[in-house]
Amino acid sequence: MEMAVSAGSPRLGVRLLGRPEVLTGGVPRPLPASRKAVMVLAYLAVASRPVARSQLCDLLWDGPNDPRGELRWCLTKLRRLLSSGDADPIEAKADHVALALGNADVDVWALQAATRDGLARLGVADLEDLAARFPGPFLDGVQADRAPAFETWLSGQRRSFRSLHLDVVGRLCEAHPAGTPGRLRALEVRAGLMPEDTPAHLALLEELALHGDLAGAEAHLAATAKVYAAEGLDSAPLRSAWRALRATPRVQPSPALTVPLARAADPLARAGGARRRPRVAIMPPTAQTDATGLADAVAHDVIGRLARLRSLAVIAWGSVSALARRGLSPEEAATALSADYLAGFSTRSFSGRTRLDVDLVDAATRTLLWSETFDLVREQGLLLLEEVGSAVVASLSHAVELAERDRALVKPAGSLTAWEAYHRGLWHMYQFTVAENGLALAEFQEAARLDPTFARAHAGISFTHWQNAFQRWGDPVQETAAAYAAASRSLLVDDLDPLAHWSMGRALWLKGSHGESLAELRRAIDISPSLSLAHYAIAFVQSQSGDPVEAIRAAEQARQLSPFDPLLFGTYGALAMAHARLEQFAQAAEWALLAVAQPNAHRLIVAIAAHCLALAGRLEDAAPLAVRLRAGTPPYLTSDFLAAFHFAPEGRQLFQHAGRRLGLA
Repeated sequence: MEMAVSAGSPRLGVRLLGRPEVLTGGVPRPLPASRKAVMVLAYLAVASRPVARSQLCDLLWDGPNDPRGELRWCLTKLRRLLSSGDADPIEAKADHVALALGNADVDVWALQAATRDGLARLGVADLEDLAARFPGPFLDGVQADRAPAFETWLSGQRRSFRSLHLDVVGRLCEAHPAGTPGRLRALEVRAGLMPEDTPAHLALLEELALHGDLAGAEAHLAATAKVYAAEGLDSAPLRSAWRALRATPRVQPSPALTVPLARAADPLARAGGARRRPRVAIMPPTAQTDATGLADAVAHDVIGRLARLRSLAVIAWGSVSALARRGLSPEEAATALSADYLAGFSTRSFSGRTRLDVDLVDAATRTLLWSETFDLVREQGLLLLEEVGSAVVASLSHAVELAERDRALVKPAGSLTAWEAYHRGLWHMYQFTVAENGLALAEFQEAARLDPTFARAHAGISFTHWQNAFQRWGDPVQETAAAYAAASRSLLVDDLDPLAHWSMGRALWLKGSHGESLAELRRAIDISPSLSLAHYAIAFVQSQSGDPVEAIRAAEQARQLSPFDPLLFGTYGALAMAHARLEQFAQAAEWALLAVAQPNAHRLIVAIAAHCLALAGRLEDAAPLAVRLRAGTPPYLTSDFLAAFHFAPEGRQLFQHAGRRLGLA
C-alpha cells in the first residue's frame, strides 16, 4: 500500500481528530461537500485495512436506491482530495477498498503506531506530541444523520479516542514535576476533559496555588461551581477543600491530590448515585404568518405526552409562558429554568395549509440536535393532533436519549450517575452480541445499585436476560426467570413507567403467556402512545401466533414513530413473518431482505430471511443465507428457529416446509 512521493513533494496530512482536514504542506484542501465522503475517509483510516464495499454501504446508507453508486461517487471525490502523485490513493481489489497514502501524516495512524506497544514505554516528549494531536473530539462537528450504524460506530470511536487522550494527559500529569509549566498545562487539559471530576479540579487548584496564581484558582473554582450546579452536583466539598489548601501553604502537592488522574474516582460527582432526568422546556410557539393556533394545541399535547414518558422532566407551561411574557430570550429562559434542552415551535400558513416547524436545541451548547417540518391540514382536527403529537414526542425523546447517551459515553466510569450508567448500558445493549450484552447488563446493574428505585435500570436488566434467553446465549429457563424477575422489579418501583410494562410484556412472551404479554404491551402504549418499542413488541408477538393483520399495523406504527430505530431489523422481521402467515410470500421476502440488510441484524433475522425467501420460491437468494446458518457451530437448523419463536401450528408447518426446501430441516 505504499505510494511513491518525490522528495520535494509537500507531505499530505489527514486530520480526523477535531475538525476534519486534509492538508498539503500544512495548507488545507477544500473538503467535499458531502459528509458521507468524509465519513468513508474516517472509517477507512481507522480500519487501516481493506474494507468490503457492502460493509461501507450498510454502515453509511440506510436504504438509498443505489448505495454502491453513492459509494463510488464518494471514492471518486476522495481520490481527488487525497491525490499527491501518480499513484491511486484508494486501493481497490475485488470487492474491497482501502487507503493507500504511503508516508502521509494521518493522525489516527500516528496514534495507532505510538500506542501499539502501550504508553508506558513513551517518554515525556513523545507523550507531549501525542497530546498535541487531540485538538478536539474525533470528527468534531460531523453528524451521522440518517446513518444509525455509522452513528453507533462514531460514538464508540469518540469514546475510545477520548479515553486515549485522558490516558496520555494523565501520564503527563504524573511525569511533569509539581510547580512546572508542563504539569500546569496537563492539569488544565485534564480538568477540561473531566468537568465533573473533583480530584482533577483539586489537583489543578493546588497547582495554580503552587504557581502563585490565586486569582486564576478562584476563577477556575467559580466556573467549576457553575458546571456542578448545572449538573445538580454539590460544589461545597470542592470549595471547602480549596479553603483548606489556601490556609495551608504547600511546597509540594499533597499525596491525596496526586492520585493518577486517569484512574481517580469522584464520589462527589456521583452525588450518591442519584439519577437526574434531563429537563426539557417547550417554548411558546411563534407564528411567522397568521397561523391557526394549531402550534399551541400541538405544544400543549406534546407537553402532556412527554410528561408521561417518565424519562424526562418537562417544565410546566405556566413557567415557560411567564418568562416569555417578560421578554426573555430562549437562552435566558433556559438559564432561568435550569433547562437542559429547549424545544421550539413555529408556524407558517399558506394556501389553506399550516406548516409546523419543530426543533430541539441543547441549552448549554446552543447546538441544534433535531428539527422536523410537518404540513398540517386544518380540517384534520383531532386526528391531526394525535398523529403529529405522537411523531413529535417520539422524535424529541429519541433525540434527547441520543444526546444523553453521548454525554454518558465520554464520562469516566467512576463518576457516573444511575441515569448515565443506564444510557451507557443502552449503547452496549444495541450492539446485539454476547459480549456487548454482558457489558450492558453490568451497566444496568450499576444503575440499579446506584438508584434501586430507577425502573428503567431494572427494565434494561430484563432486556439483557431476554436476549440471553431468545438468542440461546444462556440457559433459556434461567434467563427467562431472570428477565421476568427484573421486569417485576421495574413494575414494582414505578408502575407508571411505560418501559416497565414493556419489559414485563416481553418477559411474559418468553414464558408463553401471550395474552398477558399483549395486555402489558397495550398498557405501555396507553401510558405513552409514542413508545415505538411497545408497538414493535406487539407486532413481534402477533406476527407469530396472534393476528397477523394487527402485527402489520403495529409494525407500521413503530416504523413511523422511530424510522431509524436500532431494533428496525426486528420490525422488518415481524412484517416478514406476518405476511408469510397471510401467504403473501412475495411481500414477506422483501421485508425479510430489508431486515437482514440492517447492520445489527443477528442470526435469528438471517433465519427469518432464509425461510421467507424459500416460501417465496427465491431459493437462489435464500441459498447464501442458508449457508451462513449451516456454517455455525453447531449449525443453525429450522428446529432451532422454531424453538426460538412461538408460532401457531399452521405457522410451524409453513416454516418447516421452507426449512426442507433449504436443507435445514
